[in-house]
Amino acid sequence: MTTSRTVSALALWLTFVAVHLVLGLLNLFAPGLPLGDVTIVYARWAEQAYSSGVVVGVDMPWVYPLLAIVPILASVTFGLEHIAAAWLSIVMVVNILALGFLTRWGRSRSGVAAGWWWVTFLLALGPIALARIDAITVAVAIIGVTLLRSHPQVAGVVLACATWIKVWPAAFVLAALILVRDRWKIAVAAAATTATIVVFALLAGAGWNVFSFITQQTGRGIQIESPIAGFWLWQIIAGVPDTFIYYDNTILTFQIAGAGVELAAAVVTPLLALVVALIALLGLRAVRAGAASLNVLPMLTLALVSALIVVNKVGSPQFISWLAVPIVLGLLTRTVHGSPSFRVPAVLTLVIAVLTHTVYPYLYHLLLSSNPPIITMLSVRNLLLIVLLGWAIVGLAKLASAALSSPPVIPQAKESA
Repeated sequence: MTTSRTVSALALWLTFVAVHLVLGLLNLFAPGLPLGDVTIVYARWAEQAYSSGVVVGVDMPWVYPLLAIVPILASVTFGLEHIAAAWLSIVMVVNILALGFLTRWGRSRSGVAAGWWWVTFLLALGPIALARIDAITVAVAIIGVTLLRSHPQVAGVVLACATWIKVWPAAFVLAALILVRDRWKIAVAAAATTATIVVFALLAGAGWNVFSFITQQTGRGIQIESPIAGFWLWQIIAGVPDTFIYYDNTILTFQIAGAGVELAAAVVTPLLALVVALIALLGLRAVRAGAASLNVLPMLTLALVSALIVVNKVGSPQFISWLAVPIVLGLLTRTVHGSPSFRVPAVLTLVIAVLTHTVYPYLYHLLLSSNPPIITMLSVRNLLLIVLLGWAIVGLAKLASAALSSPPVIPQAKESA
């Protein structure tokens, strides 16, 4: 058994590296310029910092939280001309580190199984899985969630750092504060990390720019890949006047124009806050009903992360990479007594990744020209995201109902290593 586990772990590591090399080649040579944000946008921010000393997030407002500048600046260590190779190398190293924590360096059977799903997901999602700052946050978040039980304070620090690279990992902090027994250790560690980052930023002269990532998002419109944009994309196909796709030079993305777009854009963000609050209450209800926190955690995080994608006026393809964290968490806890099966969301997420990969980057130009088959494909992808969100919400409700109707059971893992 030990030998077969070692062979499986070794095969996983080799496959993991091979998939990163394949995705790296796609990023460098595939049509659609999948690495464009890195080689153009990130490169400009880095060059500006090194040449003029103007650092985004410190000396001027920025769309990302402050720690996002760290991997961006690191990617030009060997010069702007090598930013593509450096970025891909950084992401691969961080992902390998995350895989190590996930599998306990090959010793965890459930971790290796989750690792096989993750590498399949990366290949299914395609080059975008490595080509944005989100790739760094996914890896850091995976490290953070694997530390929640054994090292809650370290997990609080890691997840706070992930949130200060891009906001979405805050979902795991919220879930941990609801479910994890050592929630105060996590809360204090996360708060202390946040305070340290803010103090250093203020000492560097950032002022309110340190919080500019919050205000930078408020005025943007509806991005064409977001689920809500489908309503207007189909209007374009139907020939509704004054409905079209345009490029926003400030946000640097394609957005939708049409009747009711501004109202919808204004409503989506408070609606997201409401949905997140309701999901958090469902998670709290489940654990108070007696459901084991280890069983609730993957379902709650999947619901929260899915909501952040579905109820969002931004729908960038890299957002799909976020789903990897709650799915691997669900697969990792599959050996816990009474834990819900994550086979359905695992398969569903792979299908979502394939559809995303097909549209971006290879056929994205057809989406911009309002091609009906591509809009259909994107619409199916978005409907599956809604199904995934619904599955997780129903799962939370079932966990609460099951706990109320049965005596409490102390979860016990089936594997000892």
